[in-house]
Amino acid sequence: MTCANDHKNRGPGRGQSPVSDELWASILMEALPYIRAYQGATVVIKYGGHAMVEPSLQKALAQDVALLKFVGINPVVVHGGGPQINDLLARLNLESKFVAGHRYTDEQTLEVVRMVLGGHIGKDIAGRLTLAGAKALALTGQDGFLIKAEKKKVRPTESAEPVDIGLVGEPVEVDNYLLKHLIGGGIIPVISPVGVDSSGQSYNINADTAAAAVAVALKAARLILLTDVPGVLDGEQKLVTRLTEKDIRALETKGAISGGMLPKLSSCLMALAGGCRGAAIIDGRVHHAVLLELLTDRGYGTEVAPD
Repeated sequence: MTCANDHKNRGPGRGQSPVSDELWASILMEALPYIRAYQGATVVIKYGGHAMVEPSLQKALAQDVALLKFVGINPVVVHGGGPQINDLLARLNLESKFVAGHRYTDEQTLEVVRMVLGGHIGKDIAGRLTLAGAKALALTGQDGFLIKAEKKKVRPTESAEPVDIGLVGEPVEVDNYLLKHLIGGGIIPVISPVGVDSSGQSYNINADTAAAAVAVALKAARLILLTDVPGVLDGEQKLVTRLTEKDIRALETKGAISGGMLPKLSSCLMALAGGCRGAAIIDGRVHHAVLLELLTDRGYGTEVAPD
């Protein structure tokens, strides 16, 4: 058994110069007010991009999430898995089809989505969190009807008729009773974005949207979306560190925001409108980006704030 006092004989930092020791102390002191501010609060982290596939980033994210739990913050992880789904579809000689920017999901594709997200990725994430010393449980939105959904309707343009994108859903309700019991039991929920309707029909759900719905249900202190860019970039490709809904609409009108960033920003606005106290889009390619965003003065990406 390790005694509390024997830390003096351990650790790679032992024996370094006093300046280095002072630097480490200042880092810890910088984190202290943020740890206090988030104490007992819930933080929803949407996990995706390179952070999910690069081993050192996988380890860093697991350490970040475990550390948050250890200092009294309640992390909840919602994950995507688009590249992994594409890979398995290709191996099964099934076409990856996209309509109006959404993955067309027929019955075969949905089976692949459920296998990859719930059967593989979620369990891997929970396993890495366990190795980092935390307790985690992988579950899908189908489990216990955690995420109730309805078929998503998509219009390519505002004036166009809705197009069919198959078994793609929109979350309409998240069971916070189940999640609160897991969190209260010291368990980190790891959620795959597959929902279900009242008849038992399953739906593929965009992970950003699912994360926002979970953040709303839990009245989270923060929604963090990991992505593969530094954050939201303006028309000159410079990082915008803070945006309100008014700013977002202005950038959208100028054509400075497009593609995959649009649903991320929409998810942030949805979370804020539903009672989540803050949202951010950060660069998941940076090691320990979650801790840098939450527990330092600098932040690490784009904060989305109320007007």
